[in-house]
Amino acid sequence: MKLISYIAGLLGLGVAIALVAHQGWGEIMTAIDRAGWPLLWLLPFHILPLLFDVIGWRVLIAPRDPQKQATLPFLFWVASIREASNRLLPVANIGGEIIGIRLVKWRGIGGAAVAASVIMEVLLTLVNQYLFTALGIILLIELTSNISAFSTVISALAASVPLPIFLIILLRHGKVFSRLEGFAEKLLGGRSTLTELIDGANLDQEIREQYSRPLRLMVATGWQFVGYVVGSFETWLALHLLGFPISVWDAIAIEAVTQALRHIIFVVPAGLGVQEGGLVLFGNIIGLPPEASVALSLVKRMREVAFGLPALISWQWAEARRLYTVSSARAASGQRPFEEKL
Repeated sequence: MKLISYIAGLLGLGVAIALVAHQGWGEIMTAIDRAGWPLLWLLPFHILPLLFDVIGWRVLIAPRDPQKQATLPFLFWVASIREASNRLLPVANIGGEIIGIRLVKWRGIGGAAVAASVIMEVLLTLVNQYLFTALGIILLIELTSNISAFSTVISALAASVPLPIFLIILLRHGKVFSRLEGFAEKLLGGRSTLTELIDGANLDQEIREQYSRPLRLMVATGWQFVGYVVGSFETWLALHLLGFPISVWDAIAIEAVTQALRHIIFVVPAGLGVQEGGLVLFGNIIGLPPEASVALSLVKRMREVAFGLPALISWQWAEARRLYTVSSARAASGQRPFEEKL
């Protein structure tokens, strides 16, 4: 899988470079220079959509955190690391979730409960992605009065709908992780660190507990969807600063369908080439010049790096500090240092 990610990343990088070269680096940089330092406003603005997403996640964790140790500031920090890992590292959009589970466990919440909250949040994100994409396609059709241009996207969206439905039913009524744990035990010849980490029976039970609170799921879904919509204003603001103003509806539509492409072709690290190609394709439909679309993509990537890199550095600092604290405590008690489990 890692090899596939690297190959896909190289291909995507090639596509991105080709698009930049084709549109002309000079024109793109002229647009970015025109915007200037006000582009830095994209950094604090990104806090808002991420915060809405964190509030939704906190709703899912709340029943298993009676002492409220997983506070919003702490979860925001974890969410920023999750996002940065999935956007900037070759982890196929799942590594960030594993990191998030580990970090929240530091607050003393059971691993199965944390994992169930993350799994449910990812499932709700998938549902919201369909809803947001559908909204984007409807807006584009309304804005362009051309449904045939989106027939392929609509067909792909409709064809993939059974997948989330299947996952929802399977996680609700099946014993997915118990069976996965049993399979791992047979494969490894008995109990191991891996099977202990899976904790299948408890994880399946925690997921069923999540399903037993439909109101919480609806509230979490609502917060996530608001985050999606608010996040699209980044596109609106960036294009206005770049000198290519568009309407709010155009911004929501472009953001929705571009994010859909990044999620569909998730194997490409950071959506390299996918985001650029999507913005050029759908931007052209609403009359956005190709150089504006490429400039927008570069600005978005600058924001991802500027926002995500400090998060990744803080994570490594926290890991090093925790390892030092644990090792020092064990050494003081006369025990041998150990490598901490997930």
